[in-house]
Amino acid sequence: MIVPYGAGGGSDQLSRAMAKAIEEETGLSFQVVNKPGGGGTAAIPDFMISPPDGFTVMEHIDTAVAAYAKGDIRENPAEDWIPICIAQITFSQIYIRPDETRYTDWESLVAYIDAHPDELSIGILGKVGSMELVTMQQISDALGLKVRQVNYDKPAETYGSLIGGHVDILFEQPGDVRSFLDGGQMKPILTFLNERPSVFADVPTHREVGADFEALTRFRGFFVKKGVAPDRVEYLEAACKAGFGNPGFTEFNEAKYMNLVQSYRDREGSVQLISETVDVYRDVYEQLGIGQ
Repeated sequence: MIVPYGAGGGSDQLSRAMAKAIEEETGLSFQVVNKPGGGGTAAIPDFMISPPDGFTVMEHIDTAVAAYAKGDIRENPAEDWIPICIAQITFSQIYIRPDETRYTDWESLVAYIDAHPDELSIGILGKVGSMELVTMQQISDALGLKVRQVNYDKPAETYGSLIGGHVDILFEQPGDVRSFLDGGQMKPILTFLNERPSVFADVPTHREVGADFEALTRFRGFFVKKGVAPDRVEYLEAACKAGFGNPGFTEFNEAKYMNLVQSYRDREGSVQLISETVDVYRDVYEQLGIGQ
């Protein structure tokens, strides 16, 4: 199982949890291999040169969809790869340190940014065209915010950038930083979702603060190469579904706030989600003047 991001991040955590769940449900055995770099694209060549026999599975996220829509990769995740399932769909938030004194919530943060343009920095995992950077550009344009973006390639570095004081704000998904939220090291001040989830009932959404756009979601799934025999694809799809229903995996997803949005998509549903998301990214890129 190839993971295109470093150890400890959301993709790594998901892949290891799913591998364990499938092993328990089917007896299959996985070797999880992390191959970070290039904002998630460095692992793709290794995946593409593997034999189309179903023995190599790649975990990937919506970043691959964005990269295809932007023209950074040639492979269409809905056609050149075969999705065997989407196992997580979630939303993003903006975080600050709880002991921050210059601002304590979204309203006071915006006021501080207005008074000190380009002084604050925000840590983001991703590169130009990624969901993170697109969303930040959307809200910055909508509200006239001026902050410096610091991009990271490794999840641990991204999380540590806020905790260690290297950046002032962090853009991430709640499940990936749950341990820091529970430990009181991070505080959410904005949720990118149309309505407030009950577990974050005291955190405003981007629409509530005046940013009128449909926020992109983070989704993670598993793929095999095009050309894998149909019976093997069907078996792996069934294995992925069984893994998703595994009690341990269900508990893992709940602990990561991945039960707040319906996370599971089968092969057909995954193709539909990916294709729709490609169209959304292309529209956004055209509006923002990036991409092909």
